[in-house]
Amino acid sequence: MKTMYPEHWPQFYTATINNWENLLADDLHKEIIIDSLRFLVAEKRIELNAFVIMSNHIHLIWQAMFGFSPSGIQASFMKYTAHQFKRSLTGNNKNALAKHKVNKYDREYPTGCCAQFWKRDPLSFELISPAVFEQKLDYTHYNPVVAGLCINPEDYYYSSARFYHDGTDHFGILTHYLGS
Repeated sequence: MKTMYPEHWPQFYTATINNWENLLADDLHKEIIIDSLRFLVAEKRIELNAFVIMSNHIHLIWQAMFGFSPSGIQASFMKYTAHQFKRSLTGNNKNALAKHKVNKYDREYPTGCCAQFWKRDPLSFELISPAVFEQKLDYTHYNPVVAGLCINPEDYYYSSARFYHDGTDHFGILTHYLGS
């Protein structure tokens, strides 16, 4: 683990789909997550060290880059992905969209708020020691194994495990946590 960072320590971030719905079981919705991460990396807002996208939650190890706050990155990520989920479901699956109805008098579906797609208060904390960083890296990569989706972490496509196994970055968004 690198020891010098621009402003903020890397963070372990977990976000869950509201009511544990399997919204992310659809690869189209996984790609929304990937596209958002790709944008954040390309715009140098984050450095992404690890990720896994499961059917109803995600785990990320990312770091806000200079000039960006972790809370700002998280808010823009959640808002953007929620808007994209709404757009996708509006065009492809209105029955699934109905599960995310907002119980507010002034609107029917999320507009500015992502709380109905994403559960409120995602888990986020700084990784300030190599031991905790590596524990969260393993936890992230072994999620699909524990869920019975694969035998080896590197066999699950929507994960950074293959990158750490053999250097393959299918998505072009990862930075090794050792900086190499």
